[in-house]
Amino acid sequence: MEHPHSHPLHADRPACPWHNGAPRGALPDSVPSPLPQACHHFACAILDALPAQVVVLGRDGTILAINEAWRNFARDNTGHLGCADIGSNYLAVCRATTGDDADCAQRACTGIEQVLSGEVPSFELEYACHTPRQQRWFSMSVTPLRYGAAGVVIAHSDITERRQHEARLRIAAIAFESTEGMMVTDANSNIVQVNHAFTNITGYASDEVIGRRPNMLSSGRHDAAFYQAMHKAIATTGTWEGEIWNRRKNGEIYPERLHIAAVRDEDGRTTHYVGALTDITLSKAANDEIKNLAFYDPLTRLPNRRLLMDRLRQVLAASALSGNYGALMFIDLDNFKTLNDTLGHNTGDLLLQQVASRLRTCLRQADTVARLGGDEFVVLIDGMSRHPLEAAAQTEALGSKILATLNQPYQLGPHHCHSTPSIGATLFHDEQRQHPDELLMQADIAMYQAKQAGRNGMRFFDQRMQDTLSARAQLENELRTAFDHQQFELFYQGQVDADGRATGAEALIRWIKPDGSSISPAQFIPLAEETGLILLLGDWVLEQACRQLRDWQRDEATRELVLSINVSAKQFRQPDFCARVRSAIERYGIVPARLKLELTEGLLLENIEDTIASMTALKAIGIKFSLDDFGTGYSSLQYLKRLPLDQLKIDQSFVRDLASDPNDQAIVLTIIAMARSLRLDVIAEGVETPAQRQLLAELGCDAYQGYLYSRPQPLPAFQSWLAETSQAATADA
Repeated sequence: MEHPHSHPLHADRPACPWHNGAPRGALPDSVPSPLPQACHHFACAILDALPAQVVVLGRDGTILAINEAWRNFARDNTGHLGCADIGSNYLAVCRATTGDDADCAQRACTGIEQVLSGEVPSFELEYACHTPRQQRWFSMSVTPLRYGAAGVVIAHSDITERRQHEARLRIAAIAFESTEGMMVTDANSNIVQVNHAFTNITGYASDEVIGRRPNMLSSGRHDAAFYQAMHKAIATTGTWEGEIWNRRKNGEIYPERLHIAAVRDEDGRTTHYVGALTDITLSKAANDEIKNLAFYDPLTRLPNRRLLMDRLRQVLAASALSGNYGALMFIDLDNFKTLNDTLGHNTGDLLLQQVASRLRTCLRQADTVARLGGDEFVVLIDGMSRHPLEAAAQTEALGSKILATLNQPYQLGPHHCHSTPSIGATLFHDEQRQHPDELLMQADIAMYQAKQAGRNGMRFFDQRMQDTLSARAQLENELRTAFDHQQFELFYQGQVDADGRATGAEALIRWIKPDGSSISPAQFIPLAEETGLILLLGDWVLEQACRQLRDWQRDEATRELVLSINVSAKQFRQPDFCARVRSAIERYGIVPARLKLELTEGLLLENIEDTIASMTALKAIGIKFSLDDFGTGYSSLQYLKRLPLDQLKIDQSFVRDLASDPNDQAIVLTIIAMARSLRLDVIAEGVETPAQRQLLAELGCDAYQGYLYSRPQPLPAFQSWLAETSQAATADA
């Protein structure tokens, strides 16, 4: 017979208070207990005091006993794994579990059964529980009953805090090994831990720095006041952040971004300091480069326009306080484009660099020399005299010094060169309340005056020149508006043969403003050339000419007329010019031979091979060519004989004094003889008197254009002239 005290549970003993809240009394009949009742109650009190949730199972999985922690947990987590009462079958409850906890319940059943059957001595399980408010973690340990009793004891604990703490430690460990260098010191600033990024940045391994102080990294570039301010900020706010120069193990000094934070305990005492450091060598270099690109010219390292204007605003403000004059000088190198084109851009760059260097030597430390771009430099002088005449004299003296310095020879690689500047200057004073852009424009205008005066000199700003340029700018704006409002019109000046019969006309563009006034072509054609608007004008004239030829072709009286139009150099040099002309001819269905293009000698002499190719392509489809203003340029006879021309046009400058000037007569005779030898037609323009016409005929010219026959006139008036000319020719016949 078993000893009555050999097992903790016995059926003859009174009930335990953790048996489903039953009053103290007999245990269930199925549970034997040899313990005296006092000992049993003592054991129950101990179990109820345990924080873990404890349940005792019989050999079949029936719940025999639970403690206070278990009852409380079961009350708050109904339906959770194992939340059952005494007498329930724990295994059955687990098997019936569904949802997110089903898998965990099945593993628990398997483990408990293995312990009950003796297959394993114990079983442990950690699992997540999905409560309504949050996910929590629990651990379960299963051990068999001792002293011959059959069953198991299950201890169940909430380990959520432990799990969260472990997760935080893992996250902290990962964060500590970030790309930022990390250094931890104790309260006495002794290094206790560093990460791999710290080693990569500084070159020091962890065993070389632990136990030492961070000042081992000091570069020596910061004074005591810098570190005092750092320590004060940490003591006051608990943090400090900024840029600092430190030294690597190899001695290299480098910039880093450093953030220091104090770590305090519950009582507010500092226990550690954590430093996060980032090597900003590359980013700092990039920032410096960005600053240089933003404010300095990359070729000469001089301030650029942006920095110049900023300094000019500062000088204007200083002038307001001091009352002193300042000066702005605009410097442009003469014939720089020619040097660039002949010797190459590399040589041009060398010249610009040497000019920049020479300009620096001419100025005081407080003065500014900037490069705006190309070969344009600007000098800003501050703190001159309060008297305008003295300030002008000081500026002129500096300008003379700059002229002399820049006139010295340059050695540009293998080339020995000379270069001269044109300088424009303007004085400014606070009383005038001038804007920086206005001052720069004035200096630019003055420089233009220096160019006009023969270059290699200096001029001060003149208001009259500004008025001229302002008028030019206004004319340019009006010219652009004229395209939108169709203010252009073609006038026609008739051309006749030796018998006075009309053979065609020259189309001349006119600008008629809405008020009826007109702008001379001598004013707007050069402006259109400079601004590029000549391309729009040229296209418009070509379209109008082809349209008119189409209309003339429909009338038997005018179908043989030839219409000449002037073609500018820019228009002719367009890569698709031939295609544009061909397209216009096809679009209007005109006979190509009725269209004549008048070219100037200057146009022909540039890129002669390309010119010949373009002319030949147009000649192939029937277009005719006339060389305008012949004799006023520098035509080469060698090239002239290669050009597919149809006509030479004697310039009106030779016709004007033809009757009284033997030299003009000789020139005209030579032109006519040359044309005949080249089998070209000749026409004289500017014929205004019968005497001129008679002499031209005697010299061999048989085609004429001028006021003697017809002024340039609108289409209706020209049509009337055609009719009159035709009637007169018929009557004479």
